[in-house]
Amino acid sequence: MRMPGPSALLLLLVAVALTQNCTGSHWLLFYDTLVYGPDLWQPRFIRVGYLDTTPFEAFDSKAATAVMQPRAPWMEQEPREYWRKETEEAVLMSHVDRQILSVLMHHYNHRKNEYRTLQAVLGCSVGNDGRFLRGHYWLLYYGYDYITLNEDLSSWTAEGKAAHTLKDHLDSHRIANDLRAYLQGPCVERLRRYLDLGKETLLRSDAPQAHVSHQVRPGGNVTLRCWALGFYPAEISLTWQRDGNNHTQEVELVDTRPAGDGTFQKWAAVVVPSGEELRYTCHVNHEALPEPLTLRWEPPQPTLFLMAILIGLVLGAFVVGAVVIFLLSKK
Repeated sequence: MRMPGPSALLLLLVAVALTQNCTGSHWLLFYDTLVYGPDLWQPRFIRVGYLDTTPFEAFDSKAATAVMQPRAPWMEQEPREYWRKETEEAVLMSHVDRQILSVLMHHYNHRKNEYRTLQAVLGCSVGNDGRFLRGHYWLLYYGYDYITLNEDLSSWTAEGKAAHTLKDHLDSHRIANDLRAYLQGPCVERLRRYLDLGKETLLRSDAPQAHVSHQVRPGGNVTLRCWALGFYPAEISLTWQRDGNNHTQEVELVDTRPAGDGTFQKWAAVVVPSGEELRYTCHVNHEALPEPLTLRWEPPQPTLFLMAILIGLVLGAFVVGAVVIFLLSKK
């Protein structure tokens, strides 16, 4: 079983956070990656902290200065002592992950002349009122095993022989209890603090820019796609109606995705018979909108150039007709 790479994993985390949390929630995730390869004297450890898909701090053991660095402007308010402690925590986690990676490589008899990757995700979610909603912990040995802390924060789901062995080890040391205490306590406190530091960015509301596109399909039907772009926060609703009634047949709805500029994007498509496009409307609802949007595909209007040609033809026909009439009357 192949596990997703870093970018795919982040998209998966976004999807999980959006589908499992309630509207108006925020989440904090630390995404760790440990890579071992033949050209690396020591395994490379990278930690990135995400707040609502926005990276706010990062650590790279192979950087010129291996210290935790701010990745969001609002994190520059933190004092030097904060960054010293964050660096120490990242170094500590790198040693823990090295031990786990060594155990997993030994279990599968993987050689050190091949690239191996260990990924870990740790974080929590809170509502707009700051109340704890959910904790997250995933550990993935790239391509072979994974272990996940379940939603009850007291049991594990494991895939793979080595993962089951690791699960037994975690259970024997009551690691789930320690994780639960961290996720419901310090993690929530950190999330609240970061939200306060970056409230102008993180607690804003950007309304979506929405439109409907039109594409003719090979069979003669038409795909109407309703787009919502540049919105924040991520929670949004896109629905299609036919003649004023909810329409769910042959509707394709993609997961909300980060746009890469701090906003989100989403679309919903419906397949309709050609000539019936105007019977369908898309309805967009987002907290930044004063009221939901109702969109309909608008057939393209004649261009000014085409209109000028039509007017010229009409005027030309009028002039020719007037000349003909004049000549006939003279004759």
